Amino acid sequence: MEILTYLKAELNRRCPQLELREQEPMSRHTSFRIGGPAALMALPKSEEEAAAALRTAYELGVEPFYLGNGSNLLVSDKGVDRFIIKIGSGFDRCCAEGNTLTADCGITLARLACVARDKGLTGLEFAHGIPGSLGGAATMNAGAYGGEMCQVIRKIIALNRRGERCAITDFDYGYRHSVFSSGEYLVTSVEMELRPGDPQAIRARMEELSAKRQAKQPLEFPSAGSVFKRPEGHFAGALVESSGLKGLTVGGAQVSTKHAGFIVNVGGATCADVLELVRQIQEKVRTDHGVELEMEIKVLGEPQA
Repeated sequence: MEILTYLKAELNRRCPQLELREQEPMSRHTSFRIGGPAALMALPKSEEEAAAALRTAYELGVEPFYLGNGSNLLVSDKGVDRFIIKIGSGFDRCCAEGNTLTADCGITLARLACVARDKGLTGLEFAHGIPGSLGGAATMNAGAYGGEMCQVIRKIIALNRRGERCAITDFDYGYRHSVFSSGEYLVTSVEMELRPGDPQAIRARMEELSAKRQAKQPLEFPSAGSVFKRPEGHFAGALVESSGLKGLTVGGAQVSTKHAGFIVNVGGATCADVLELVRQIQEKVRTDHGVELEMEIKVLGEPQA
């Protein structure tokens, strides 16, 4: 896209230290290991660089897509003509003061939970096995085993589309939803209120949940976690399993034989494979149970190659 070429030139002029990549394979940046190239990707290493990227894009009328660990994302095989802002290296600081834990958006939830444990703070044990970054988790209100991010988050520092710094305390949290879901803000740091706890008890709880995940989830294959949102009154995985769909395969995409709520990349899966498998699952569950399954995974780009 011509506008992205101009955006790249402007970013090089205004913020020469900002790392930019053209035609960057998105398969390198998603846990599914699927996706064609992004037209332009910025990898800011500071809030200042991120603000410059946002401000420049805003002035040129370009809407960025924010990317963390890519653990809940399926990208088109043919790629995306989009400006991607990837948050990672440089956004991984974390500090504790009393019961308050403040961390940058790029820190992984696994590391965050370990920091809390080592500081004798409880409340993040559930997050230890969630394969994402704090920014993404705060945006989608990630949760597992009865815990959700909304239970611990008290304040979020974010940049708006004009690159202005905002302190936000009203999050509009719901099931896999927040005020950040629309892309109006880029989360840069999160303040969490935890509780004092015994590090050994916290470690034991984390190990217990880790063992459950190892036993029940297909961690040996690339995936994007739970494919479908939980339908009211049901569990998506149970519906898929009761329809006899475990092991159903399209190309390199397969309904996990370990947990029917997961689609895994057993080798060479494409976005088209995954979406066709999703379509077949939805159709069978609708026929068998009268339940509409809604995808929890975000799809970026045109669905067909």
